[in-house]
Amino acid sequence: MWKKPPFGPDTLVFKIGGKIFLLVGLDQIDELRFNVKCNPERAIELREKYEHTVLPGYHMNKKHWNTIIANRELDDKKLEELILHSYSLIMESLPTKIKQEIKGGS
Repeated sequence: MWKKPPFGPDTLVFKIGGKIFLLVGLDQIDELRFNVKCNPERAIELREKYEHTVLPGYHMNKKHWNTIIANRELDDKKLEELILHSYSLIMESLPTKIKQEIKGGS
């Protein structure tokens, strides 16, 4: 059964175990941006180091979410690392039973 996207038709929502780890706007023509979860200390560090690329999460809890602007200040490997960090944070927060179901085991 199709569900209405939680943030409207112009936002792709990526989830693991029912929890969001990545949001990407489809209406961005000039500059791709996406939101990822981040631990609070690392979020501050990234925002200070990449002040034109890593911003407090747009329309999200700014303590735990960053908006990343794909403006080539960060290479593809770093962008992937930020997405995987978000995925890992969400995966770690899931109940053991759901983690096991996702991993396909016991």
